[in-house]
Amino acid sequence: MNTIEIDGSQGEGGGQILRTALSLSMCTGTPVRIHQIRARRPKPGLMRQHLVCVQAAQAVSGAEVQGAELGATELHFAPAAVRAGDHRFAIGTAGSCMLVLQTLLPALMLAEGESTLALAGGTHNPMAPNWHFVSRVFAPLLQRMGVTLETTLHRHGFYPAGGGEVDVRIVPAAGGPEPFSLLERGEARAAYAECLSPALPRRIADRELEVLGEALGWQGEALRNLPARQHEGPGNALMATLEHEHVTELFTSFGEKGVSADQVARRLAKVVFGYRAGGAPVGPHLADQLALPMALAVHRSGRPGAYLAGEMTEHAWTNLEVIRRFLPVDIQVGEHPHGWLVKVATALA
Repeated sequence: MNTIEIDGSQGEGGGQILRTALSLSMCTGTPVRIHQIRARRPKPGLMRQHLVCVQAAQAVSGAEVQGAELGATELHFAPAAVRAGDHRFAIGTAGSCMLVLQTLLPALMLAEGESTLALAGGTHNPMAPNWHFVSRVFAPLLQRMGVTLETTLHRHGFYPAGGGEVDVRIVPAAGGPEPFSLLERGEARAAYAECLSPALPRRIADRELEVLGEALGWQGEALRNLPARQHEGPGNALMATLEHEHVTELFTSFGEKGVSADQVARRLAKVVFGYRAGGAPVGPHLADQLALPMALAVHRSGRPGAYLAGEMTEHAWTNLEVIRRFLPVDIQVGEHPHGWLVKVATALA
């Protein structure tokens, strides 16, 4: 089988190119060679969290791999058959273990049986989908495809300490995943804010919730200080969840040194205002996350799928380009009054 060549410097030039290429290589059984890995990052090449993604993909698929070492800028990955089962992967740093899940999920949701993953690392990272997003936003959409994704958080993990622990259960759809159309939010059902701030003074969380509540008009039970153990920090994540009939969206603002509680809250309020005003059901991060499972569902079923996104980030555009290299699907992205309409169909012969 011919090897697909992927330029890791294309588009946003980050780790998502590596992860999507590994996922699709496993799903299709196609060998892939990735060069200039993370070329657009300050420290190019494989960092610890990326290396664990490669090692996890190798363990699940029995792949032959060349170049799997820290700092490597070129990797050759030739998968065998994907094996459902029980797996355990630990990053050993605060790198996101949810990105390990992101790498393995597409292949395991197409596998012959149920799989479980025990993952350790970061669970709430600024540059990755956090555990709350995966469980609250992403998993219900996979369920619409017929795929069960259950996640259990045992311990939070923040940068720089890490130490998060998550168990995952993946049950493939009987008969294969089915695509769907997500073009409207539907009726608004709930909106609330939550703050995680382990090992930080309580006043920080209180202030973030107060400022966010004043900006968005939320109060009382809509402002929640989530329990977290001291040894899970220090860390700070302020989250806003908006539940609608057809979709739930979650947005996060992370605290960091030199950034005040007011700034953290106002930054999140701005994002929520933008989503509310836009009208599209799919936010910018979900638009990226949804692309690969939707394309796989279309490819396997032969039926079309679509979603309306308020924004298409460079990350999302790059992800679509990698998907097109592996799958015979036609992905059309067109401007829409509420953003961008992403339509996926089987490619014409």
